Amino acid sequence: QVQLVESGGGLVQAGGSLRLSCAASGGYFPGYQMGWFRQAPGKEREFVATISWSGDTTYYANSVKGRFTISRDNAKNTVYLQMNSLKPEDTAVYYCGAVWRGTAQAMADGTDTVNYWGQGTQVTVSS
Repeated sequence: QVQLVESGGGLVQAGGSLRLSCAASGGYFPGYQMGWFRQAPGKEREFVATISWSGDTTYYANSVKGRFTISRDNAKNTVYLQMNSLKPEDTAVYYCGAVWRGTAQAMADGTDTVNYWGQGTQVTVSS
C-alpha cells in the first residue's frame, strides 16, 4: 500500500496563492490514480482535481476550474496543487487521495472510491 503526506497549507488572504504537495511512498506509484480532495466543516469531502500518470489528462471540479492547477513529478513520487485566486469558500482541509488501479475519469466522476488518504493540510482563506 501507499502512504501519502500533504504539505503546503496555511493562512492566506482572498486572492492569494498556495501550493500544496503530496508525497507518496511505500507503494508502486504508477499503479495509483492520484488526486486532491477537500472537506470544509459541516460538508462532505469533495473532489477537487486529478491527473493521469503521464500528465496529459486533468480533471477539475467546476468550483476551482481556471484557478487551480494540478501537476506531478513522477521522479519524486509527488503530486502538486497550485491554488491561485483563492476565495474564502476554498477554506477546507485538503487531502491527497489515491486509488489502486484507478483512472482519472473515475476519480473525477466519483466512480472510484478513494481508499488511501493523507493526513490532510489546512487551507484557510480570509477576507
